[in-house]
Amino acid sequence: MATSCRSLALLRIFLAKSKPAARCIHTESKVTNSLVREKRNALFESEKQRQLSLVSRIEKIEVQYKGQPEDCTLVMNKNLSTPFNCAMHIEEVVMSRSVLALVNGEPWDMHRPLKESCQLHFMHFEDENPTLANEAFWRSCSFMLGYVLETAFKEQHYVQLCSFPVPNVRSGSFVYDADLGLEDWRPNSIELNTLSRTGFKLFFKEYRFERLKVDASVALNMFADNRFKTTQIPSIASRSESGSTVTVYRMGDHVDITGGPLISNTGQLGRFNVTAFHDIESSSYGPLTRVQGTALPVQLPMHYWSYENIIAKRAQKLNTAPVPELKQAQPLQSSAS
Repeated sequence: MATSCRSLALLRIFLAKSKPAARCIHTESKVTNSLVREKRNALFESEKQRQLSLVSRIEKIEVQYKGQPEDCTLVMNKNLSTPFNCAMHIEEVVMSRSVLALVNGEPWDMHRPLKESCQLHFMHFEDENPTLANEAFWRSCSFMLGYVLETAFKEQHYVQLCSFPVPNVRSGSFVYDADLGLEDWRPNSIELNTLSRTGFKLFFKEYRFERLKVDASVALNMFADNRFKTTQIPSIASRSESGSTVTVYRMGDHVDITGGPLISNTGQLGRFNVTAFHDIESSSYGPLTRVQGTALPVQLPMHYWSYENIIAKRAQKLNTAPVPELKQAQPLQSSAS
């Protein structure tokens, strides 16, 4: 509750001073990653609370759980209860190891509210077919890599995250392409280790990945200080009769755009290494830095020698995922809700 109140207070400050702040940013170049992160987090919390306020009546739904230790039927709250809440009622080991849920066969975030009566399964990294869980983990690692890049550098270096490619575990590395605000810099082994430690510390935080679908105008406000995201939002927004929406996620105070799904929380991270920086060129965005990393889930331990000398070294090679390019955008429509 204290965090929510602080976020809302910050939002009121940003809204009250939006015009003077804009002048400061453009005339004195005072924009910093910490200031922008506070703004995004406050906007995320405000929109989350607004959407929760729309649930004026609590309705019950039946959730048919299929899996270990036994099948059961749970009575939960529509638009409020999540698969994680269901797992809490089943067994602690189910709650801690579950990476994703399958809701009526559809991949579903563990902390995403359930909309109707449904059939529920849970997925983890040791399933017979862990493909969806592995892809969610790789996608989440790219998300966490964005957090590392926005928080690891001194304030005078303004990092602008561009995008990360569709997860491909076979590539050997997850990726985030970004403008680091640094010229002719490549990290040495000590600096790579420092970046890796920044990412691995998330394991101890156990931050949840929160999903929120917002109006495109809200997303544009969140990422107004990122030249890449502001050009991408019109082209990636989902359009319907009610308007245009964008899916954003929050991990701690880090907010970013991705369609998901992501894993349950950062406590499911076992190893995390930032392995390489490569120069790439985009015809839409110009020169970018492709930052790569590799990781393992906590459920899948590996001997340190094999991990460092095979997995991590392989992840140093340039990941050949497509360079980010801007798709043709369509006019945005404001959501009615």
